[in-house]
Amino acid sequence: MELERIGPVTWRISPGGGMRVPGIVFASEALLATAAEDRALDQVANVAHLPGIVEASFAMPDIHWGYGFPIGGVAATAVGHGGVVSPGGVGFDICCGVRLLRSALDEAAFRAHRERIMDQLDLRIPRGLGKGAIASRALLQDVLARGAHAALDAGFGDRRDLDRCEESGRSAGADPDAISERALLRGGGQLGSLGAGNHFLEIQVVDRILDPPAAAAFGLAEGMVTVMIHCGSRGLGHQTCTDHLRRMGSAMARHGIQVPDRQLACVPVDSPEGGSYLAAMAASANFAWANRHILAHEARAAFAAGTRSTVAALEMDLVYDVAHNLAKLETHEIDAVPTELCVHRKGATRAFGPGDPALPADLRAIGQPVLVPGSMGTASWVLRGVEGNPAFGSAAHGAGRVMSRKQAQRTETGRAVRSELEAGGIAVRPGSVRLLSEEAPYAYKDVDAVAEVCELAGLAARVARLRPLGVVKG
Repeated sequence: MELERIGPVTWRISPGGGMRVPGIVFASEALLATAAEDRALDQVANVAHLPGIVEASFAMPDIHWGYGFPIGGVAATAVGHGGVVSPGGVGFDICCGVRLLRSALDEAAFRAHRERIMDQLDLRIPRGLGKGAIASRALLQDVLARGAHAALDAGFGDRRDLDRCEESGRSAGADPDAISERALLRGGGQLGSLGAGNHFLEIQVVDRILDPPAAAAFGLAEGMVTVMIHCGSRGLGHQTCTDHLRRMGSAMARHGIQVPDRQLACVPVDSPEGGSYLAAMAASANFAWANRHILAHEARAAFAAGTRSTVAALEMDLVYDVAHNLAKLETHEIDAVPTELCVHRKGATRAFGPGDPALPADLRAIGQPVLVPGSMGTASWVLRGVEGNPAFGSAAHGAGRVMSRKQAQRTETGRAVRSELEAGGIAVRPGSVRLLSEEAPYAYKDVDAVAEVCELAGLAARVARLRPLGVVKG
C-alpha cells in the first residue's frame, strides 16, 4: 500500500488493485501509526472498491478496525449511477449517537448533591444487556415510524428538544414493517435503556472554552455541568443489520457486484434490496432517536430528584443530538455538479458548516455542534462544523479504540479501573464492575489529539472541552 503525505495531517492511499478512488486519512503521525497497527488502513483501501464511490474513501482521526468499513470511515456513492449502500458502512448499532444536555449547575453544586444524583441515575437508567424501561408494543411501533416525536407524544422530554436534534429526531423513509420479527423480539423491550459496551451517561464540566461565540450560541459556559448520553438502537438495530447483511450477501451476484471483503456486502441504492435496507435502517434510527430522548428525560428527572429541585430550575436544555452510524441520502457537489449521494458515516458524525439549511435557525450562522466523547476519566469535546469540510461534512465521533476489549480486560481488573477513576474524583455507577476495564482510558486514543486533528484538517473547529465528574456504565 502506497501512503503519501499530502498535508500536515492528511495522507493519501493511491488507487491500486481495483480501488476506484484513493483513500484519504486524516491523522497525526502518532494516530496514523495506531491505525496501521490494526490494519484499519487496509479497510480504507477495501472501501475504495465499492461500486459508485466518489471522491475518496475517507478515514477520520479516530479510525480503527471494524466490520467491513473501518470505524471512523466515510464513503459516498452516487445514487442512480451504480452507487451502492452497504450495512457495513453503517454498523450494527444503527444510529448510535451522542446527546448533550447543559444545566444551571456548576461543579461545586454538583459535588454538593453528587451521591444523591448518582444514586438517582443508578435507579432510573436501565443498562447492560437486558431489557429497557418501556415494553409497550404500541409505543414501539409508533417510535419506529416517528422517532423522538412518538416519545414526546408519550410524555417524555421537551418539544424544544426536537429543534436541537439531527433530523429533528425522526429519520425519513422509515417503514416499521421492514423490521423483522426477530429484531422486534430482540430489541423491542429495550427502549429507554443505555445498553453495554462503550455506551454511557456521563456528567461533565466545561473546563475550557476555545470559541466563546460558538459556546454562547450552544448555551455552554466555563464551569457549567453537562450531561452526555451515548447509545443507539440496541438489539433491534443489531438484528436489522444482521438481517440485511445476509440478504445482500446473496443478492450481490444478481447485481454483478464483487468486493474484496464479504463484510462489504452491498447492493445498488436504487435496487429493491437497497430500498428495503434503507427503510429498515431509518426505522431502527427512529428507535435510537427516541431511546436517547427518553434517557435524557430520565436524566433530567434524576437531577431534579437528586438536587430536590425542578427540571425547569435546572435549565437542562438540549445542546444537540447527533448520530454517527447512518447512511444518508444527501446532495453534495461532485465536479461542481449537485449530485445525490448515499453518504455512509460509520463511527463518523455529521459536521455541517455555517449556512447549511439542515441546521436549526439559531445555529445556522455558527455551524453544527459536533460531539466527540472521549473515554472514562479523560475528556470529551464539543466542536462546530466549518465551511469547506473535505469529507462530505463529516468529522470524528470519539476517541477511537487502540486496544480490543479482551486486551483491555487483561491489562487491569474492572475493580482497579473503578478505584483509579474514583481516586481522580469521578463517581462511577457501573452495571458490571468486571466489564469496566473494557472501557478504561488506556483502551482509547488521546481524544485531545483527535479533536486537534479535526481542526487542523478542516473537518470541525474546537469549541469547548468537557471534563468528567461522574459516569453511569452498562
